[in-house]
Amino acid sequence: MSLATRSVGGLVLALLLAGCASQAQRIAAQPVGDPIEPLNRKVYAFNDSLDRALLRPAAVGWKAGTPPQFRTGVSNFIDNALMPVTIINDFLQGKPAQGGKDTARFVMNTIVGLGGLFDPATEAGLPYNQEDFGQTLNTWGVPQGPFLMVPFLGPRTVSSAAGNVADLPASPYLQLSSNDVRFGLFGINLINSRAGLLELDEEVRNAYDPYVFVRDAYLQNRAYRIADGNLMPAEPEDFDDYGDEAEPAP
Repeated sequence: MSLATRSVGGLVLALLLAGCASQAQRIAAQPVGDPIEPLNRKVYAFNDSLDRALLRPAAVGWKAGTPPQFRTGVSNFIDNALMPVTIINDFLQGKPAQGGKDTARFVMNTIVGLGGLFDPATEAGLPYNQEDFGQTLNTWGVPQGPFLMVPFLGPRTVSSAAGNVADLPASPYLQLSSNDVRFGLFGINLINSRAGLLELDEEVRNAYDPYVFVRDAYLQNRAYRIADGNLMPAEPEDFDDYGDEAEPAP
């Protein structure tokens, strides 16, 4: 292959990657509607009642009965087990460099970090990334779709919910042959994750409208992840018309 051919190929690849990035930014900047808000509020109330009755007490007990190092190890193990999902979506989103680094992170933490219980990769300059097929769809130009409050699972958009389903084959939960181990691992991850959010409970409870608080926080975080933190600046509001109609000061 000639140098000119390689140069043209590299330029085309760079343009494609830039197009994917700008597409993701455009999708992230689009507002997400909540057309079924009355239903979503009912689902939120159901999830909140379930959380107060079962999940939160379990998380409080888990946090009180386990040392921080143990909970960190559990989080590290689950994050590492889910890395194949991220790696696949890295490449589907046109991020080969990140995909290579995430692969190296997965290998290092699996081998050196004893199956992912420890995280030597971060200290080695391989930070944690999290990608899913919902983000991949957005990178391809698919809009996020309306906001959804899903029973048991919490806030989603249509694309993120579809992405969760598409990512299941690469999830470690489906690779386990024993249902007891599968559901046990899922339950531990759920309680451990909830324990990490206990400090936010008071902030949610004190919000004027907890449903809106949770919805907006989720959508802001989702937009940030879709755009990889490179959010488009908001367009400035035009106040010219208001200025023309204003009466002169006395």
